[in-house]
Order: sequence, then C-alpha cells, then structure tokens
Amino acid sequence: MGGMASTVLEFRDVSVVRDGNLILDSVTWSVDSDERWVVLGPNGAGKTTLLQIAAAAMHPSKGSAHVLEESLGKVDVFELRPMIGFASTAMARKIPRNETVLDVVLTAAYSVTGRWNEEYEEIDLRRAHRVLQEWGLEGFAERKFGSLSDGEQKRVQIARSVMTDPELLLLDEPAASLDLGAREELVGLLGGYASSPASPAIVMVTHHVEEIPQGFTHALLLADGKIVAAGPLAESLTSQTLTDTFGLSIDLAEADGRYAARAA
Repeated sequence: MGGMASTVLEFRDVSVVRDGNLILDSVTWSVDSDERWVVLGPNGAGKTTLLQIAAAAMHPSKGSAHVLEESLGKVDVFELRPMIGFASTAMARKIPRNETVLDVVLTAAYSVTGRWNEEYEEIDLRRAHRVLQEWGLEGFAERKFGSLSDGEQKRVQIARSVMTDPELLLLDEPAASLDLGAREELVGLLGGYASSPASPAIVMVTHHVEEIPQGFTHALLLADGKIVAAGPLAESLTSQTLTDTFGLSIDLAEADGRYAARAA
C-alpha cells in the first residue's frame, strides 16, 4: 500500500427492508484498504444484500453507507462502479459463452470507459495478458469462455473484475460448486492475491471456512441480518462464534492459515 490505509467501506446502522422483511438489521461495519474480509453466515443471513450495498448496487433502507468515501444516495454510482470489482455467479451468466477469454477480460476496461482509441488498446492488452497470467489463465486467452471448466470460468470472472485495477474487490462465493482440485487452485491464487500489499481491499462471501484463503485478515459473521462477530480473524472466527452463527455446536480447527469446521 502506498502510504496510510484508507476506509473503503463504512456502514453505519444499515438496515434493509424488503417486502416487510428485515434483511439487514442495524449493521455497523467498516473496511480499510489493507484489509481482506471473509463474510460467513447461513443462507438468508443477508450476505448477498451486504455485498450489493458494498457494490453500490443497492441503497440501505435506513442508516448510511459510504463506499470509497462517497455516500450512497448522494453520488453518481456510475462513477463509483469502475473502482469496484465484483465477481458473482449472476454476473457470470451475462458473459457470452462464445467470447474468447482475452475479450472477456479486455472488455471490462471498455465497458467502464467506452474508450476505443489505439493508445489505450495497447496498454489494456498488456494489462489483460498480465492479469490472465496472475490467475493461471495465460494458456486460455483464445479459448471460448463457454468451453472452460467451472474453475477456469471462475478465475476468468475474477480476472475480469480486477482488470480495471479496482480499489475494492467483492467476491460472492467464488469457490461455490467447484470440485476439490479447482477449489484448492482458486483458494491458492486468492491467497497469493490477498497477501500482496498492491492488491485492493477484498470482501469475500463464503459458506465454508475451508474456502478462506491465506492472507485474509478479518471476518464478519452474520445471522438473521445481524452481526454476530466482526474483526480480526483470530478474534472473530472461533468455535464459539461459528456455533452462535449457525445455531449448531461447531469445532473450528486451523493449520497454516487454513481452516476446517465440523459439528462438535
């Protein structure tokens, strides 16, 4: 990080009500530029909604949310969004299956700025190749997106979301549905990325502690739209906080910065 860490997300007393249901309940939470957060909780806990607000894709019903120091509701979100990388299954469905991997990643730069001049194209092309290399995809540049395995597609989505050099990276269950080999490959790449001081702040939603990469620093545990625990991993991710979050006695084990959990 160049210089001091800055605050990239600031939720103050954020609630979200949808169809009379309280999806998020008075969430106060902040993320600094040098932090890597994992968000854990059962289905329906409000994790995806939390990420939607962080992505400037939804406003709180109550309370205030600042994203990259801009207040949601007072800022043009189209100016914010290029600075936010977001990878989710919903967004993956919008990627044309017959587009080449290089184009999937490259067009992130164009969709953001609409810049089609050749001077940029050269810079963007170099960056796209570098990003593909970072995510173990250099051999796939000319392959069609639809021909890739689940794990390869996931890595392409993440490569696309970091192409614009965002200040905040949001990952919605990046390892969901992957087989063991593909998951471990992705978690390893994410761990390397999270450990680099040049990387942006990261918030990753997951269902499984096994998917938490090395290099992640903080955890937010949500249940019924409320925060159960939030802070540095060592304090916020424990057998007790997992038990409280999932409503079942859970034993947590940690080895070499990787976690495993099972019913006690």
